[in-house]
Amino acid sequence: MKILIAADMEGITGVVHWDQVNPSHPEYSRFRKLMTADVNAAIRGAFAGGAASVSVTDGHNNDRNILIEELDSRAVLNCGGPMPLSMVHGVDQDVDAVFFIGYHARMGSQNAVLDHTWSDERVFSLSLNGRLVGESALNGAVCGHFNAPVVMISGDQTVCAEAHDFFGDVETAVVKKAIGRMAAECYPPAVTAKLIEEAAERATKRLAARNIPAPFRIKAPITMVLDFIQSEMADKAMIMPGAKRLEDRKVQYIADDMLTIYYAFRTLLALAR
Repeated sequence: MKILIAADMEGITGVVHWDQVNPSHPEYSRFRKLMTADVNAAIRGAFAGGAASVSVTDGHNNDRNILIEELDSRAVLNCGGPMPLSMVHGVDQDVDAVFFIGYHARMGSQNAVLDHTWSDERVFSLSLNGRLVGESALNGAVCGHFNAPVVMISGDQTVCAEAHDFFGDVETAVVKKAIGRMAAECYPPAVTAKLIEEAAERATKRLAARNIPAPFRIKAPITMVLDFIQSEMADKAMIMPGAKRLEDRKVQYIADDMLTIYYAFRTLLALAR
């Protein structure tokens, strides 16, 4: 069994503020160690559950957060950017299942630590076929395009519930209970490491037993609507061929497969800077 661990940072143990995940802030060095520790717990669980190989993709900010010198030596790290599949790079390499570690809820969610969708400075909302999605569903749909199911997630209680809504009966590790956007009841690393490791082991054993949710797929044709924070951003994004301006800040794009939608989403965001 080949497992991909896709790691973000806002849902990592103890994180409740942007300062803690910003490379320019002194707090960041502490929390990249905690990010590495959460990932290591997932690696341990995957191998305990019978995984043959584990790769890790660093998907936060500049994709250079995980401390490779502290990473479990049995894993391989994808880092640096841009990577073609960004937060789930490597999912196209015959992966059997995916873990989401340190994930956060979609922009606008209630009681969700640092809720946003890709960029809290550019994205007001994102929908696929009329349903609001965040990074977990967006990346999960890319995984589904490559026939890889998401089987485990860690983060606050809201992103874990979000994953259940989209993916089905996935294993979860709730490492903190959000009280608001920048407040949570946080569990210490010794506690969260056990929660993550046990959830990862359960997910891997279920994968071996073929008792896991099906890959998450969105029915084609797929209609994406990206609602920007500012109308000027939508103005800039309209230079992209195939984009259609809807009302106000919204831009629509339609394609027959999820990979095209994913690349269109990233391109529209790049144009909107």
